[in-house]
Amino acid sequence: MDIRRSKTSDSGENNVFWVTMADLMTALVLVFMVLFFYTFVTSFYNQIEGSVEQQKTVEELQETLKKKNLDITIDGFGGIVKINDLDLFDVASSELSEKGKKYLSEFAPAYFDAIFSNDYLANNIDSIIIQGHTDSTGFGGNLTDDQQFMKNMELSMKRAYAVADFMVNTPYNKVNGTRLRKMILVEGAGSSKPVLTLDGKEDLLKSRRVELKIVMREKSQTNQQNKKINKKAKKKLKTKRA
Repeated sequence: MDIRRSKTSDSGENNVFWVTMADLMTALVLVFMVLFFYTFVTSFYNQIEGSVEQQKTVEELQETLKKKNLDITIDGFGGIVKINDLDLFDVASSELSEKGKKYLSEFAPAYFDAIFSNDYLANNIDSIIIQGHTDSTGFGGNLTDDQQFMKNMELSMKRAYAVADFMVNTPYNKVNGTRLRKMILVEGAGSSKPVLTLDGKEDLLKSRRVELKIVMREKSQTNQQNKKINKKAKKKLKTKRA
């Protein structure tokens, strides 16, 4: 009898242990689910907020460019500006044409001013990517497909650099010059991202373009940036008091 009671008692204690572990695991799963949901909702809210501010900037930019009679395509949701290369370069050239220089001298100040006049965007932009694109048409000469691809890649990179170089050196509100120099990135995509028609064929004219894209900071980066700004502000305040 005593032995049986001891076994029964041990079994009961084990059951209590396993029930406790099961409750603990359930609680942990719930905690992870809550954290995941919170992170997802916060990230989604930040994306929506960023998209709304980008949309405002896009609308302001479109209005300004319309007054300047500049024909330009802007993706309202992504804030991607697309400039046809015929407005900027001669065929197969990476040197800005006189028409291109005139175009950018009017576009650049309007673009930068639209961005920096929006406090949310100005404080939360991670980078402004200037990306060159070509169509898939090959160059003359006896070149392999890989060589043709890399020639287009080189041309797209040089064109993106030429646009960035001219825009940065165009008169605009130089108060934002330091911030802008930390944002500008230049990329060449070559013929890797063609524009297709509805029937799936490449639209050669639209494929040849230069795009400007705004990339927003992640929330963690924004918080770190705000801490730095607050730290600098406090330091200046202490210096003034002293």
